[in-house]
Amino acid sequence: MNRSSAAQVEWAGVKHAAGLPAFERGWVWLVGAGPGDPGLLTLHAFNALNQADVVLYDALVDESILGLAGPQASYVYGGKRSGDGATQQEITDQMIALARAGKRVLRLKGGDPFVFGRGGEEALALVAAHIPFRIVPGVTSGIGGLAYAGIPATHRDINHVVSFVTGHMAGGDVPDTVNWRALGEASPVIVIYMGLKHIGRIAVEIIAAGRSPDEPVAIISNATTAKQLVIETTLARAESDASASGIPGPALIVVGEAVRLRPGLDWLSAALHGRKLEADPLRKSRPRKKPARTLSVS
Repeated sequence: MNRSSAAQVEWAGVKHAAGLPAFERGWVWLVGAGPGDPGLLTLHAFNALNQADVVLYDALVDESILGLAGPQASYVYGGKRSGDGATQQEITDQMIALARAGKRVLRLKGGDPFVFGRGGEEALALVAAHIPFRIVPGVTSGIGGLAYAGIPATHRDINHVVSFVTGHMAGGDVPDTVNWRALGEASPVIVIYMGLKHIGRIAVEIIAAGRSPDEPVAIISNATTAKQLVIETTLARAESDASASGIPGPALIVVGEAVRLRPGLDWLSAALHGRKLEADPLRKSRPRKKPARTLSVS
């Protein structure tokens, strides 16, 4: 038995043990491919790749993930970065047409299809067209990307609230429906998707909410991939540092004291580059404890 045949037998066993479903003809599966690392794919996502006839994918899907599709699969590029590729309506129309032709259509999106991925819009279009579909969640970059950068989304010494917000609208402008000042007041940690272009304006709004200009910020480019790059800066310097570094998109922006944990939790740099991790990275930012008050009895 060759390696390919052995792998197929092993996958068949996994599929049976996990009770993974068959991908029926005429169905569309809206699948999250995760932030980039193929190891973060779910079993449902891998199962979809294994069975799909057509993979309709976005620009944020890593090429190494596309290579996991079965030999029967064809590929259709959907674009969605900086205006390249098809329009949203063209993608939706093509998805419906392929399903009506009896194809097993895998609509593959970076991250999670329901987190700033327009998956809800596409699913409703399938409902209107009477096309059966399945939603397969994926690891969103706001969670997986932070973890690979050594930044926890929550930490009990820092925050009990975290907010996820998009940094641009469909037309590319800063969202006018986001009250940045209220967000700055209410959320100790803010994770901003697709906000690199407008980082200066966003930082100004958050500082206006009362946050310190020296509050730590991390910018994470190409999260969880071999090209991952992380810049640590502050709200006041975020725009100039991003520009000077030339850090490319797609990028996440993380605002908040959780960034200070990175010297202790940057496990990827420790594994790849030997970075020495600190056991107590918050020690410099923690306020000194007041001495205990003693009661004198005379």
